Amino acid sequence: MIGSLRGVLLDHWPWREHGAEVLVEAGGVGYRAVVPSGALARLGEAGSAVFLHVHTHVREDAIVLFGFPTREERVCFEALIGAHGVGPAVAVAMLSVHSPAALRRAVATEDVDALTLVPGIGPKTAARLLVELKSRLGADEPALTVVGGTGATGPGIGAEATRHDVRVALAGLGYGADEIRQVLGRLPREGAVEDLVRLALKDLAASG
Repeated sequence: MIGSLRGVLLDHWPWREHGAEVLVEAGGVGYRAVVPSGALARLGEAGSAVFLHVHTHVREDAIVLFGFPTREERVCFEALIGAHGVGPAVAVAMLSVHSPAALRRAVATEDVDALTLVPGIGPKTAARLLVELKSRLGADEPALTVVGGTGATGPGIGAEATRHDVRVALAGLGYGADEIRQVLGRLPREGAVEDLVRLALKDLAASG
């Protein structure tokens, strides 16, 4: 079982509705791995040195590698696919729209609307997932208690972390880097991730 991959990024292309497939050369061998769409910007251009935390998914007809820039994303992915009805494709879509911190906030605050931002997840499915993911994502731990009513959780989660989550969500929904950069400049500095994403989507729809 492959647990990590260090090498050179050779190429990437879209994977299903969300996510991307990357080709990483390590030791003269090219490995294909699926990553959340928001991870591409962090991996850099072709020729960049990359490191991925890997989940090896074994099926009857294939072995698929899912890669993540951080260990937290891989742990979150593994928690998601352990939930009833959540396969790897849905888990990648969720991590393309939400960072692990944003997902934990949504689960801790029982925010159905946040989960329905992920294409293919309706209100009923979101409500069921909130119950099932509460223990899997550790959202019932004291460190993740919501404070201040802004959607921030615990010490050290501030405006920059929130804007990072908004950036990841918009990238997961298919918006380009220039569009995201411009709309972020027009958003309020404070607010919950889910509220800022909704404002961003309204802004992008109006400007489009």
